[in-house]
Amino acid sequence: MYQRNFENLLHTNPPRSLLLYGENSYLIDNYVQHYIHKTGAAESLMTQYFDEYHFQTAKNYLSQSSLFGGTNLLILKSDKKVPKSELDTLIELVSKNPDNYLLYVYSGADKDAKTLQSSFTPNRGANWVRLFEPNMHESVGLLEKKARHLSIDIDRYAIQHLLLLLNNNIALCANELDKLAILNGKVTVKEIDRLVYSTAPLAVEQLMTELFEKKPIIETLSRLMELGIDEFAILRSTQFFINQIFLFHAYMKLHGTIDSKEILGYKLPKQLEQQKANLALRVKSQALLKIMEHLLSVELQLKKTPATNREVLLYGALIKLQSYL
Repeated sequence: MYQRNFENLLHTNPPRSLLLYGENSYLIDNYVQHYIHKTGAAESLMTQYFDEYHFQTAKNYLSQSSLFGGTNLLILKSDKKVPKSELDTLIELVSKNPDNYLLYVYSGADKDAKTLQSSFTPNRGANWVRLFEPNMHESVGLLEKKARHLSIDIDRYAIQHLLLLLNNNIALCANELDKLAILNGKVTVKEIDRLVYSTAPLAVEQLMTELFEKKPIIETLSRLMELGIDEFAILRSTQFFINQIFLFHAYMKLHGTIDSKEILGYKLPKQLEQQKANLALRVKSQALLKIMEHLLSVELQLKKTPATNREVLLYGALIKLQSYL
């Protein structure tokens, strides 16, 4: 089921067992909060996140009356599939007791989520919804709704600027709106630039990853330009990133393992460490040398090029960089 159909169902006959999955974590969290508020189960609910899941505990919870005489709301959040037999048992327990609810927030692969759908059938008072990453129009609409709820005087243009500044992350934007709600008067771009910390460094990292994975870069590059990151800053970031990849590449050749603390002098998060290692494995030593020489040449060209032509020069230089990979 898609969001529009689910919204209609939510206001008429909300399912008491629900599978939520997809790319829109903001809406998923909103729907979870909606159920907590609607059921009044904030004090009696049970949550089992990731490796906390224990079937017998969950079963016992749904098999008994609420300790507070209200609703039993079981929330499961995991990137692993609950075995079908266990899931069917939990859904059956919910269907037999009108005071029971089950929310299963699945964050694993979408193809695996599809195999879970068969347990969430309407004849058991259950259903599923997949939530896609919203486009800009949908994102602005969600944040406008949030702003109205907080009684914030902010126009559509300022909301779009906030989204741009935070790399289209709705959850981050919503958190910033909570903070901006304490201001008196209209919230404009000026207040946002003064009070909201940009995620431009994350966008730069994204650009570098897209470069190495030979993906289209024009959208990310344009967003960085709109954030006020100039061509020289992007070039310096590229040189810094290439240097890190070289260090990872050399360390793995010498030791056969990775250790960002030894390589960089500080420990990276595991996911980021593995990502850089994977990129370093994909490039040859000679290619790294050619890229470094290429970037030095680009730096000289940028310094001699009029400001109006630098963006085009940088884009062409980054495309050429991809040809070395």
